[in-house]
Amino acid sequence: MAGSWPPEDPAHIVLPRYGGGSLADLLPAVGASMEVGAAYPLALPPARGWVVLLIDGLGWHLLREHRSTAAYLASLAEARSPLTTGLPSTTATSLTSLGTGLEPGRHGVVGYTTRIPGTKRTLNALSWRDGPDPRAWQPHDTALARLQAGGLDVTVVNKRDFAGSGLTVASQRGVPFAGVDDPAERLHQVLAATRLARPVVYAYESALDHTGHERGCRSACWKNRLAAIDAEIALLRSELSDDIGLLVTGDHGMVDVPAGDRVEVDDDPALQADVVVLAGEARFRHVHTRATRVEQVLSRWRDRLAGRAIVCTRDEALESGWFGPLDERVRPRLGDVLVASLGTTAVFSTSRFPVEHKMVGFHGSLTGAETLVPLLVDLPRPG
Repeated sequence: MAGSWPPEDPAHIVLPRYGGGSLADLLPAVGASMEVGAAYPLALPPARGWVVLLIDGLGWHLLREHRSTAAYLASLAEARSPLTTGLPSTTATSLTSLGTGLEPGRHGVVGYTTRIPGTKRTLNALSWRDGPDPRAWQPHDTALARLQAGGLDVTVVNKRDFAGSGLTVASQRGVPFAGVDDPAERLHQVLAATRLARPVVYAYESALDHTGHERGCRSACWKNRLAAIDAEIALLRSELSDDIGLLVTGDHGMVDVPAGDRVEVDDDPALQADVVVLAGEARFRHVHTRATRVEQVLSRWRDRLAGRAIVCTRDEALESGWFGPLDERVRPRLGDVLVASLGTTAVFSTSRFPVEHKMVGFHGSLTGAETLVPLLVDLPRPG
């Protein structure tokens, strides 16, 4: 049964490659290329500085599928193997892995929504509304701050509204933040930051992900947005000085979920039974159960989602390396039962997450369409 553990057909599953092939490894590799920190398995060439640009929603499979739409980015796609996200393959988790250089099991931002231990409340990691102190929720120094402490000139260039947000503090604290409102202003701020002596600039682009959620990742709107972003990044490369490298990646891929593949928990008493808190997102659910009912919940969810999701216990997922090494403070944030959707299935609860049913494109699970992201490197040009 495909919903059982371990899964019988893992060919379409791509688990995180922590330690040399994941988003968490990217900034340490940048530092190593600039002689800050130890040599790193994910090797980058030497450079005076780097611009690291993350395109939200740019999956490896989607970029390869749309080569003709994104000519510049696609021209870089064959030179290096893709990276993996951590799990879940979602923005808050990926941005924190990138910014801290840590696996989700250590930094603890383990989903779009996460149970706040000891309560029935959930933290929305994107809005962080009424959430805990982000420095306590994620107590480790960021990789960005470590690079700066090593003598590099680090700058974050991101939306002005994100300055001081909970997620920014958790994932990118400890370095200067340059707020921008549009791509032209971002270009200006990135170029200004690269004029520092030993620059590392992290920048973020969100529009592709928004379009994919609203219209789908194979819609004409999504392709048009990708083409526009490709042109913006090609312009950035043309304006960078020759001794600065450009590195482009994503935080997850995406799959479109049709109406017939949407499982509604609110309509299924068997899926509701003994569930205390439902967290995560539609493609990757954290199911927190009554203390003595984990096995019963596991059995019911496996039966209901056989062939449509990997359903396992927290300990099974940890043993399989889904979240990397674990800080014990993070354990209760993970569901007692975890539900990672396969194919184009997704699990909804309209009463708890009313916005999700309005969306077309989703991510979060462990299929390669979601966990593989490009590692696009435009090298410094010889002087």
